[in-house]
Amino acid sequence: MEDYNLLIDLHKSAIRQGPGSDAETEKALELSMIDRSAPLKIADIGCGTGASTLLLARLLKAQITAVDFLQEFLEELEDRAKNMGLSEKITTLSCSMDNLPFEEEEYDVIWSEGAIYNIGFEKGVKDWNRYLKVGGLLVVSEITWITGSRPSELQKYWD
Repeated sequence: MEDYNLLIDLHKSAIRQGPGSDAETEKALELSMIDRSAPLKIADIGCGTGASTLLLARLLKAQITAVDFLQEFLEELEDRAKNMGLSEKITTLSCSMDNLPFEEEEYDVIWSEGAIYNIGFEKGVKDWNRYLKVGGLLVVSEITWITGSRPSELQKYWD
């Protein structure tokens, strides 16, 4: 088996493909001030196997386009959505996040947890902004400290 396939197999069964949790996604949702009662059109870019996508689908009145370049991850998301009764709220799209086939001003929200780094934060913000409707929200996360202190080993690394 190729190294690439090993990497996919390793991460495909994981709930998330990086740091984070449902509680952190809910906190981001709260901080974003998204109107939970409004019908929304959301793109979740770099969704992986869809932990955030599924949570957003559960908590919001939204139609979500879940984007990842790995079809295997999207198939896992589709299975999970079906098992949770959320399939009708989620559409998957396999493509690169730097070559999205979206229309300008198509989405109310663009969501991306821990994935924008793949094309660079500045490039992602600039490129993706055009897909937002007027008044739309771009909600992205990068590596962030959410505690008052850092482990000394990590602090030394960052210094």
